[in-house]
Amino acid sequence: MTSDYTFDEPLRRRFSRNLNSFARHTLEDPALRRAGVALVVAEADDCTGACLLLTRRSKMLRRHAGQYALPGGRLDDGETFEQAALRELSEELGLDYGPEAVIGALDDYATQSGFCIRPFVVWGGSLAAMKPDPIEVAVVFQIPLAELDNPAIPTLTPSDDPDRPILGAPIAATGHVVHAPTAALIYQFREVAMHGRATRVAHFGQPQFAWK
Repeated sequence: MTSDYTFDEPLRRRFSRNLNSFARHTLEDPALRRAGVALVVAEADDCTGACLLLTRRSKMLRRHAGQYALPGGRLDDGETFEQAALRELSEELGLDYGPEAVIGALDDYATQSGFCIRPFVVWGGSLAAMKPDPIEVAVVFQIPLAELDNPAIPTLTPSDDPDRPILGAPIAATGHVVHAPTAALIYQFREVAMHGRATRVAHFGQPQFAWK
């Protein structure tokens, strides 16, 4: 499998092809609140290739303060999952993309905090216009895609349920291990979009600090 992650049209076509051939799973549980998130593939500021955007949430937020997260949030009335993901991306990072930038989606993911997350892969571009909202976002990380091929991803930690180990992703750019649910979405993005492997992540657990 190629490790060439030059931000170019061949990479976009490869990711789009892998995503479009993936038989994704959806959740229809009415008890879950709905949220859309964006996995944004963009051109790194240092021109070293394609990167994935990851944020650390502001400590001023009421929920999940200070945690690693992908841009996204709950649906407003009348919104689709995709519309919510793109709106939240604009509000959080100042990046405005239309639906044509969405090249595919991953499995719906149920969180311990009561959400059904639907992740969309968004093909971005230059990040020159990015302007994070400091009320919501403390830091934006540009994770080189090659870094996601680290064989240490994923790490699995036993939980109270032996069938649901807690998934983590050690990401050097952050200096930390990112945990599910964010790590689960990033791991599935690597497997499906980057490598065309139909890997599922719904069975992985989440640390208790992510439940609130």
